[in-house]
Amino acid sequence: MEKNNRQSPEQILYEKKWKRNRMLNRSIQILVFLFFFIQWEVTTALGIVDSFFFSSPSLIMKSLRTLIKNNGLLMHIRVTLLEILLSFALVVLISLVIAVLFWYFDRLSTIFEPYLVVLNSLPKSALAPLFIVWLGTGMKTIIVAGISVALFGAIISLYTGFKQTDEGKIRLVYALGGTKRDVLRKVILPGSIPLIISTMKVNIGLSLVGVVIGEFLAARCGLGYLIIYGTQTFKMSMVITSLVLLCLIAVLLFVIIDLFDRLINHKKSSA
Repeated sequence: MEKNNRQSPEQILYEKKWKRNRMLNRSIQILVFLFFFIQWEVTTALGIVDSFFFSSPSLIMKSLRTLIKNNGLLMHIRVTLLEILLSFALVVLISLVIAVLFWYFDRLSTIFEPYLVVLNSLPKSALAPLFIVWLGTGMKTIIVAGISVALFGAIISLYTGFKQTDEGKIRLVYALGGTKRDVLRKVILPGSIPLIISTMKVNIGLSLVGVVIGEFLAARCGLGYLIIYGTQTFKMSMVITSLVLLCLIAVLLFVIIDLFDRLINHKKSSA
């Protein structure tokens, strides 16, 4: 029996209105973006804003070409991106494993949850100098700094989400003779996929922040290193160019995770 895919006039009207609003929002976002950069360029050209301290879009483009030609910008981007991805992957893996262990073994969560809250509240920038003393300078310290910013909050978020799973589904598994492991495999993990992905969206930004903090103190390459070097030598165009590139990396990584989220939702809806 074939499905009836015909839409009602109300559904068609709703979809047209939704698409029109989406296009309008996108257009406004692009116009705001263009307006900001045009005003930035104009105010610096007229001397209203000092381009030595605030740079300008044209100076950023010039700095970008110079960095690509002379200072190996692609190498700096590659190093920072690798550190972010490694930190992010380790945060996702470690936080998921620890949250599962906390849910599975109640005593573990009772003992260690207060410590997690304390560690999560610590200013992570204050820990970075300790990582340098313990681990030395280099990529290892930067990755640990990236992990430290995101890890504790991710564990708390995942564990809290696991505890808020529908009790009716859990009781049903036990009523059918299932074990706690069956509850984990059949209810907790599948039902927490949206939570895991939303946590990943937050963690990718936090991992970037932690990596940049680590590069400020312990790197000899990377975009964070360029920011510190540019600040020390008063090359503000280099600093702002590096910040713009970090923003682009953050947007790109978020979009990738968002596409992954949409792919999973599409598979669920088509199943």
